[in-house]
Amino acid sequence: MELTPKTLAFLKENTFAVLSAIRKNDAAQLSVINTGPFRNGVAFTTLNGRAKLNNLRRNSQCSLLVSQNDWRGYIVLEGRATIMDADNTGADELRDAFREVFRVASHSEHPNWPEYDQAMIDDNRAIVIVVPEHVYGTAV
Repeated sequence: MELTPKTLAFLKENTFAVLSAIRKNDAAQLSVINTGPFRNGVAFTTLNGRAKLNNLRRNSQCSLLVSQNDWRGYIVLEGRATIMDADNTGADELRDAFREVFRVASHSEHPNWPEYDQAMIDDNRAIVIVVPEHVYGTAV
């Protein structure tokens, strides 16, 4: 599903989000994250081994609520997670993707990209892209 210009503008401006993944017991597992529009969805980074990533690897179905700071305006993306990490993505592509996710989630440039790149490797981080199949909310 392609994001509308209005939805994309909201997602560029608002980066606070709550991810809902599915646990082994089918209960919701919620995580507070910073996000930004990336490729065909909305992305964030996380450490390998975190519950959210383990749950998304097992079942990619998820929901992402992106909200304004006052919680009045929000958009929910329901869809599937695509995961990029050192096991499935080339080093240069992954480095560039980490940098772009940083930019869209923080609205800034990192002061030391080589240091940031090394931290992503040392932390064994992954990128999660929530690819929407359905979008709704007060800001749509």
